[in-house]
Amino acid sequence: MIFDSHVHTVMSCDADTTLQDAIRTAEEKGVGLVITDHMDWDFPAPFPDFRVDLMRFFREYASLRNEQLLLGIELGMTAASTGKCREIAAAYPFDFVLGSVHLVDGVDVYLEPYWADKSYDEAIRRYLETTLEAVRAHEDYDVLGHLTFISKCSGNPRKELLRYEDHKSIMDEILRQLVKGEKGMELNTSGIDRCGGPLPTLDYFRRFYELGGRIVTVGSDAHDTARAGQYTHEMTAELKKIFGYVCTF
Repeated sequence: MIFDSHVHTVMSCDADTTLQDAIRTAEEKGVGLVITDHMDWDFPAPFPDFRVDLMRFFREYASLRNEQLLLGIELGMTAASTGKCREIAAAYPFDFVLGSVHLVDGVDVYLEPYWADKSYDEAIRRYLETTLEAVRAHEDYDVLGHLTFISKCSGNPRKELLRYEDHKSIMDEILRQLVKGEKGMELNTSGIDRCGGPLPTLDYFRRFYELGGRIVTVGSDAHDTARAGQYTHEMTAELKKIFGYVCTF
């Protein structure tokens, strides 16, 4: 079974997909699902609450868990959230923990205010520095989500993919840290329609493999029903060319 390992439901404040609709879409596309609703702390006002109600999450979803439907979480990683992530990961029976970076210096990189007081290069550099800080500080996750997430952000004035060669030094530090910690890296398909390619692009995965990385997942980052399972088969086939095999993590 091939899985879409990054799917949000109405349990996340920014998603409108019911679990039942996501399951139907996944069945039509022939993929399994890992539900990874948001647990992100410290979003500044007036943002909505990105902390999923985990008691409700397991109360409503646990009975539906099976070989094709797994229950995970997307933890927001900052240097300051290590203790919170450790506590959450230990307290609940997750099948999968995705760690992602959405905030830089307390600001949401997705929106225009993050970009307003920085040059493009400064904005990208600070995001990558924060990602490196996060993977160095955190241990309680399985896979790093959407490494080049910043490419698709609505406030990003260019919406262009980050080339590995343009950021080789810091990217290698991030990838080496993942390998050292026996962590995986996600290929996030949401960038294909938004900025012309997956996040990150396949050259990152070639380098990850060269450095010893062997854990990779594919996630749509679906926040609406139509995107669940989107490009999962196509991107899994591309990754198989690099890694030589496909299995369920």
